Amino acid sequence: MRLLVIRHAIAMDREKFARDEEPDDQRPLTAGGAKKMKRVVKGLRAEVRALDHLATSPLTRAVQTADIVADAYGIDEPEVTPALTPDARFEDFEAWCATHEDKDVVAVVGHEPHLSSLVTWLLTSHSQSRIELGKGGACLVDFESAPCRDSGTLSWLLTPKQLRRLAR
Repeated sequence: MRLLVIRHAIAMDREKFARDEEPDDQRPLTAGGAKKMKRVVKGLRAEVRALDHLATSPLTRAVQTADIVADAYGIDEPEVTPALTPDARFEDFEAWCATHEDKDVVAVVGHEPHLSSLVTWLLTSHSQSRIELGKGGACLVDFESAPCRDSGTLSWLLTPKQLRRLAR
């Protein structure tokens, strides 16, 4: 399996959003963040032509990002899973992946610092992050079977700026 890991796009400022007394789970993308993400996804398509499955954290900014990805890849609706929430256990993600081991390319959308720590754990079994995913950034990790601890190989890691350049 190939696992495409995508960090959500630029969202509203956390402190500004909190002033309106809305829960952070509902913090949306900015208009500029959504626009940049549409360009990022064009770059992703240059590197990963098709997706067999797309999943997202249930938080609004991740769902909105996943919807942009889904639209670009012709996917009806991304799966929402708690295995991608910022406080999810890595073992829960591993169990979720096992249910999709028949897929060739799976994309997931989530949050920092959870995603970079998760990818590090999938690559090395260490939970302290060794990579950095910018907002809208992505990486591709290859596995011989379903993703699990200490079994992945990093194929590439690209910043949003690099992905937007690939869209040209």
